[in-house]
Amino acid sequence: MASQFSRSLRVSSTRTQGLPAGTKMFLNSGEFYDSKGGTGNLQLLSRFYNKYPEYADKTFLSVKGAMSFAGGKIAPDCSMEGLRRSVDNIQKELGPIKKLDLFQPARIDRNVPVETLMNNLVALLKEGKFSHIGLSECNANTLRKAHSIYPITAAEIELNISVVAYSPLGQGFLTGSIKSPADLPGGDHRAGYERFKEENIKANLAIVDSLKAIAEKKGITPAQLAIAWVASLGPTMIPLPGSSKASRTLENLQGGDVELTEELKGIADVLAAHPVAGERYYGAAADLYLWG
Repeated sequence: MASQFSRSLRVSSTRTQGLPAGTKMFLNSGEFYDSKGGTGNLQLLSRFYNKYPEYADKTFLSVKGAMSFAGGKIAPDCSMEGLRRSVDNIQKELGPIKKLDLFQPARIDRNVPVETLMNNLVALLKEGKFSHIGLSECNANTLRKAHSIYPITAAEIELNISVVAYSPLGQGFLTGSIKSPADLPGGDHRAGYERFKEENIKANLAIVDSLKAIAEKKGITPAQLAIAWVASLGPTMIPLPGSSKASRTLENLQGGDVELTEELKGIADVLAAHPVAGERYYGAAADLYLWG
């Protein structure tokens, strides 16, 4: 979360000199990626592109938005007004150097039919607001309906749509660095998540310890194992790890070069033996507009 980073964080840590010719670095942000729901992450990207304008053409930028924080409540707003306000605000915060490549409503708005949502997004795309449409936290039926109206760039597998798999490291839990709630920094947003409650951490450590053993045998880190596993699920999968440290970013990138073979069965056995304890966030999926 951007506001938790020191202002002295060097934006150059985002760069990589190892991009193969003709490829782009995939970057994901959000209009509300900030500990207070603000635009701190977009401001970080703006500083990055101002310092390294050549990376505007070397990066593919995806941004989630269309969320309302009115009255202290968080809810999607996929009305035409809400979408336009979000997209315009994103571009304003990014500045003139980098244009928005992929826009994704962060959640499906139950008050807006999918057909209306897609028509709104297509209208904004044709205005040149962004180049590609994506969806986030949608179920299969919603995706099929949306895709029948206009091709979706990022969301689901069976329609040959890229899946941008965020939190492949389990919000940092799969790195093995979190053994109890006390290991979280003060004010960390994860402290409120169900999976980071003490009883769930204790239960889920069985998964982490087992995966760590598999990683050590392979000669890689647990984070690299997790990223490689996500990538192994299909050619349309895009693991999306995050980090505030350059060293961790490089470690994560190296995970993309790992090929898993017999480790896949070991991972499947671990997941079958140890069901994940706790919800992803604060409560039931429906209350958080998940899988809309």
